[in-house]
Amino acid sequence: MEDFLKLLNRRPCCPYCQGQQTVKNGSTHNKKQKFKCKQCGKQFVEHSTKKKISQETKNLIDKLLLEKISLAGIARSVGVSPTWLQNYVNNKYAQTPRKLKVSEKAQGKLIIECDELWSFVRKKDNQQWVWLAIDRKTREIVGVYIGDRSRNSAQKLWESLPPVYRQCAVCYTDFWVSYEKVIASKRHKPVGKESGKTSHIERFNNTLRQRVSRLVRRTLSFSKTLENHIGAIWYFIHHYNECRAG
Repeated sequence: MEDFLKLLNRRPCCPYCQGQQTVKNGSTHNKKQKFKCKQCGKQFVEHSTKKKISQETKNLIDKLLLEKISLAGIARSVGVSPTWLQNYVNNKYAQTPRKLKVSEKAQGKLIIECDELWSFVRKKDNQQWVWLAIDRKTREIVGVYIGDRSRNSAQKLWESLPPVYRQCAVCYTDFWVSYEKVIASKRHKPVGKESGKTSHIERFNNTLRQRVSRLVRRTLSFSKTLENHIGAIWYFIHHYNECRAG
């Protein structure tokens, strides 16, 4: 009888830190006993059948997020649950820096091309414009802002540029009125598409739509939250600049 009581009151070791100071902590939706480790604070279920995702699988997911594949498609392809994948993506995008790493440039003749790309979150009435600036010579993205299509957003794009560009660069844009209110007239060159002076940024816009599924004009992969919409765009742009630097 004493042995039975000991078995009944036994507490399993923590699978994360191997600590033995564990306590009962409620139950799961299917009535399995949950435990909590007093040492590391993590919760767990003894003899859990939950599948652990390997680092190799996570690395593959990181690469697939850079391609025009929906989250549902990624979940099916790599064999993970949609819920786990959504949580993983939420964390990854939340941790993605909102500031560019741009190679150092000396003061001199710098040329950038600026443009804005239409997108939306959840419904097409909720428009989100992606403002971008590209260095014509290095093809690096040197400025990013995501917001509306107002003068304030044009100002935010300008402020996102490294100081050397704000001081020296000649800026080619389309004729959208917000640009002329922000960029000094002596360095602002508004041109039409037929001039070819903004062809590099327009080509990048096309690349962005081809690689980020939530930016495709007609798609079921559109963003449901603004945070993930912004995170996905920043995630790809960081990857793009790293490839240019390499």
